[in-house]
Amino acid sequence: MIPAGRRPGSLPHWAWFILAAGFLDLFVNYSVRLGYGVVLPEMIRDLDLSRTAGGTIYNAYLVTYIALTPLTGWLTDRVGARRVIPVCLAVLGLGVLLMAGAASLESACLAYAIVGVGATGIWTPVLAVVQRWFAPRRRGLALGILSTGYGLGFAAVGAFFPLVAGQFGWRHTWTILGAVALVLVAVNGLLLRNDPESCGVDPWGGKRERGASAGGAETEPTGGLREEILRNPTFWWIGLSYFCISYSLYGITTFMVDYARDQAGLSLGAASFLATIHGSFQVLGVLTLLPLSDRLGRRKTILLSNLCIALAVLGIVAAGSGQAALSALVAVFAVFYGVTFPIYGACAGDYFPRRMIGTVIGAWTPLYGGGAILSHWVGGMLRDSQGTYDAAFMLDAGMAVAALALFLFVRERPDHTGRNVP
Repeated sequence: MIPAGRRPGSLPHWAWFILAAGFLDLFVNYSVRLGYGVVLPEMIRDLDLSRTAGGTIYNAYLVTYIALTPLTGWLTDRVGARRVIPVCLAVLGLGVLLMAGAASLESACLAYAIVGVGATGIWTPVLAVVQRWFAPRRRGLALGILSTGYGLGFAAVGAFFPLVAGQFGWRHTWTILGAVALVLVAVNGLLLRNDPESCGVDPWGGKRERGASAGGAETEPTGGLREEILRNPTFWWIGLSYFCISYSLYGITTFMVDYARDQAGLSLGAASFLATIHGSFQVLGVLTLLPLSDRLGRRKTILLSNLCIALAVLGIVAAGSGQAALSALVAVFAVFYGVTFPIYGACAGDYFPRRMIGTVIGAWTPLYGGGAILSHWVGGMLRDSQGTYDAAFMLDAGMAVAALALFLFVRERPDHTGRNVP
């Protein structure tokens, strides 16, 4: 059996192996998820689809993702991430391979819907298991490192797709990503452990949290979903804010490459390179702002982030066809984009009992996903009807402002180290 925890003169604390597995999972998952926006221009041309149809394909992913993530989050808290994540990676890999063979709108929607089913076992369970393996005052640091996975995944696809598409066609991008996802099934089965208590060790960076015994038993109150989550106003203020910022972020990211190529007049290579800029600067954001949130507090960090997103989106509209200005504004947007999802997820560990982290993150997912779905449909329809993305992007900026306003109703934590308070 692979040892867990740190033993003198042997392996590092097993939390770092958990973090490494989570990093690889997010890298592949977000290469598939965010890479869709990079693949989109060539895919819709080859299949003779409209931008609205392109948004519909993504929404097929989001519908299954939203519908099943609450269940996956609940299962993570009940049976453990070690069982949930490998199964979902296998489903994701299968869906991506089917995406490579899509020949119509219907087959692409079906394939990406299967990808969405698999993706339910990546973000929520990974975020939950990593928070369990790191002490509260180290969660921002851990989530910052973890979240470089999706930034680097997006950056890699932005650099890698034009080369593969030019030589072999867009379908090969999906084939390679699907194969890698299947390899990760074995990696996760080897490395994952559900929590440090079940291994008889402390989380990295601190002692076991109140309510957790050596055998993993909880001694804190045992109220259920309705009592501790759905009746808590904080859950709804955070969730509604998450809805609005999700609308804003996906409205830009999904259509960014198409906007740059079709409206700003950049070449495919230059437009795709925006995805590389986006992914690279996400890494900068998560490695700086997430650790900072351990000291500054999640609330202040989220308010700052949402304000900067709104300003960056307004700047992208104003930049027009200026490649240098567009690249700089995408970089600023990406710094705060990368912070958004893990820091909203970290609120589950800060504001709710530790034993319910997966359930809370899963319960927020319909709100987050609803914002993304609405953004794709509205953004695609506005582009198709008006011929430009200007109105769609202005609406995205307004939703970022709404996200900021809603989070003003979330109270400040008296303890900014992230300690759980039931």
